[in-house]
Amino acid sequence: MALGVVSAAAPAALRAQATFTVHDVMSFSFASGLVASPSGDRIAWVENAEGERNIWVAAGPAWEGRPLTSYRGDDGQEITSLEFTPDGNRLLYVRGGAPNRQGEVPDPLSTVDEEGRAVWVVAVAGGEPRQLVDAGGFSLSPDGARIAYARGRDIHVVTLPTDAVPPAPGTADAAPATDAGPERIARIRGSAGSLTWSPDGTRLAFVSGRGDHAFVGVVTPGAPEVRYLDPSVANDGSPAWSPDGRRIAFLRIPNERVVHMFAPKREALPFSIRVADVETGHATEVWKANEGVGSAFSGIEAGSQLFWGAGDRIVFPWEGDGWKHLYSVPATGGAATPLTPGPGEVQFATLAPDRRTVLYDANHEDIDRKHVWRVPVEGGRAQILTPGDGLEWGAVATSGGAVAFHASSATEPAHTRVLVDGAARRVSPDLPATFPSDRMVKPEQVIFRASDGMRIHGQLFLPPDARPGERYPAVLFFHGGSRRQMLLGFHHRGYYHNTYAMNQYLANAGYVVLSVNYRSGIGYGMEFREALEYGATGASEFNDVMGAGLYLQSRPDVDPDRIGLWGGSYGGYLTALGLARASDLFRAGVDIHGVHDWNVVMNGFRPDYEPEDYPEFSRLAFESSPMAFLDGWRAPVLIIHGDDDRNVPFSESVDLAESLAKRGVEYEQLVFPDEVHGFLLHRNWVSAFAASFDFFQRRLSARPLSAP
Repeated sequence: MALGVVSAAAPAALRAQATFTVHDVMSFSFASGLVASPSGDRIAWVENAEGERNIWVAAGPAWEGRPLTSYRGDDGQEITSLEFTPDGNRLLYVRGGAPNRQGEVPDPLSTVDEEGRAVWVVAVAGGEPRQLVDAGGFSLSPDGARIAYARGRDIHVVTLPTDAVPPAPGTADAAPATDAGPERIARIRGSAGSLTWSPDGTRLAFVSGRGDHAFVGVVTPGAPEVRYLDPSVANDGSPAWSPDGRRIAFLRIPNERVVHMFAPKREALPFSIRVADVETGHATEVWKANEGVGSAFSGIEAGSQLFWGAGDRIVFPWEGDGWKHLYSVPATGGAATPLTPGPGEVQFATLAPDRRTVLYDANHEDIDRKHVWRVPVEGGRAQILTPGDGLEWGAVATSGGAVAFHASSATEPAHTRVLVDGAARRVSPDLPATFPSDRMVKPEQVIFRASDGMRIHGQLFLPPDARPGERYPAVLFFHGGSRRQMLLGFHHRGYYHNTYAMNQYLANAGYVVLSVNYRSGIGYGMEFREALEYGATGASEFNDVMGAGLYLQSRPDVDPDRIGLWGGSYGGYLTALGLARASDLFRAGVDIHGVHDWNVVMNGFRPDYEPEDYPEFSRLAFESSPMAFLDGWRAPVLIIHGDDDRNVPFSESVDLAESLAKRGVEYEQLVFPDEVHGFLLHRNWVSAFAASFDFFQRRLSARPLSAP
């Protein structure tokens, strides 16, 4: 079947819906990774146009976006960790995916010479990028002259070239950009991470992870020893320098041994914030979480979990009222001041250049969307900067006062905008003519009851040309994670940006689609996220699967005998669980790199986990897995998986297929050699979605659409 083409055997009413292809609905450029220059009005971000990833820049006052790099083709090589030099004239970044346990960098093209992962530098004025060093992350010194990076136990420093002139014609792109090679400045026990330069660039803070504890250390290049700050039996981390460079604030999280990733986190030994004198290493506790609600630390998506703001105040996330908010506390100690308002959760946050305000995005006052807000670090009224019915996230402030952010809506894919004098200007490239903007539907917020009575949020996509009195096939979508929240528009993560497009395609092809924000996801408070008996401890999310299926079955526009479900990763787990435990309700499913036996997958999160060492837990984990219910599985399934998956072992699909075959259950398969968990090749996303649509068409759309 051609991509997006409906079978000639399908009913005419359904064929009329298929006005564009899967490729068309995926023909957007996805914007991510926004950063601002420390000087001047200048920003940079990454555009992923159908798998072709490049850096874009824009500058005030014109604010016209332009490409800075010119990588070509759908090659699967990620671009991350963008950072301007202090003068704003050069940009550093990492190109290449994260290695697996064997140190192998993703290579979904199966090239003869394996791909690498390296730090690159490019002149903002233009020119070819130059490779600095093979590394997966870096910390740029305040003067822009050096970068520090960690490799295993070693911390290295390398000097940047004095300019970004491209290499001479005929020279190797991978040649080092400096004559002086990397200098090892420290070798430590454990692993080194969270490298952070002091404001004057003379010292480097880092975290030494040592399994059941972690230290915050300080190293001075050329010094004979490393100093550890107030070492303890806890997990210390997230070092943040004071503006004068004399103190470091850090988190102290008490160690609590856990067998598995589903250990209850509603309460814990309370975490605290400590401030250390860099010269003496002595630290004092300046704040500590209360016992009970909020005692367990839960972070935000940010460069650090602690921001040292103006007025000597430290900003940090805390769930003291059961919602993830920002607070600030004096660096000398005292009570925490709440910064963010009401029910809702902060996700991305950053400190403005003047350190006086924090930019953040949250779903406050709009629970199934997210908007950009600004609040003073000392407290006061939070101001929403991007009201409306769109989605906005990942904001940064320029030194010139402009605020840039990523944005999307129900019908417009992710792009970059700049807010100048109250007006938002698009700086991302225009959408291609092939993208069917006029056919995108606006999903509706729905709230339904799980089978145990819990209120569950979802987004309902209806066919745009649905006619009264007709019943349509329907599918449920389950996101992965499970720490995710699907929203009323194109998502801020590339994976779910793609699945949102697929849900739009299904709706346009005549399906009723319900995207389910099941328990253990984010966005609805700590108790919802830390759901009781979820995952391997009881699969309580299955109540949400059943509640969603029954909700669809009750709708007058849904054919109750043609309901399917689909999802990836954790969503694949719930898809398989629905098919195994409720084949009478769910007639077909697409299981993308799903979890099928928690005892196998657990080993990926805790390598020393052995089921026989924990007989009670391992029994419950298996009973919470689809593999425990295979004798009730009758509905056909399409299994999709990449065999270089670093999150869910490919063996999960191998074992499921074997078990289904032995029971005579129909399954189809689509395997991507050398592909990872979140497919790196755009064409693999298109192939997966085209195959999924074809599968649902054959399994769910063979009956007349008119109601009896």
